[in-house]
Amino acid sequence: MEYQAQLLTPFQRKLLLKSMETDLRPEYRRRIQIMLMADEGQSQTQICAALECSQETARYWIAMARAGKAHHWQDHPTGRPKTVNTHYLNRLKELVSHSPQDYGYSFKRWTANWLGKHLAKELGIQLSERYISILLKEMGLSTRARREKAATDLPKTKDSMIAIRDLSSSVEPSSVDFFLAVQSRQNESVMPL
Repeated sequence: MEYQAQLLTPFQRKLLLKSMETDLRPEYRRRIQIMLMADEGQSQTQICAALECSQETARYWIAMARAGKAHHWQDHPTGRPKTVNTHYLNRLKELVSHSPQDYGYSFKRWTANWLGKHLAKELGIQLSERYISILLKEMGLSTRARREKAATDLPKTKDSMIAIRDLSSSVEPSSVDFFLAVQSRQNESVMPL
């Protein structure tokens, strides 16, 4: 009986067979075997029984072969994603405490996106912007610029109180003036707004 290709091009089949000759992790070998067996006409159930893999795994790699993406068998990493370690957290803390310009960037303030890009390049652990923001918040850090106290802020003392009064009884009804009264232990004053 002559072999009749079902899903793969002759080039893809040859590439997958050549890849099987190398020393592969079992998960990668299984991906290739799924696509080769599906190309030979075996059903998903037969493939799962022979390779002892889940229906989802078989279905996914059969679909990849059907879509002409058999060459992507090694693009999807296997296993659990890399986790954040103490070294990553310490480096994140160090980066936030310095200007991005110290590391050759043109901007003056870090964003979670740029911290993620920098750390992915440096440590090989890629995290989402959102997760980096969560880590920063857990460490009590932020990428936002600190708000400087404005020179026009009124001094705050323990006993200060602000009151706005309508003094319309002392002036004409058509013209209402408001005064800001700031009272503290040291002094009492009334200032027009």
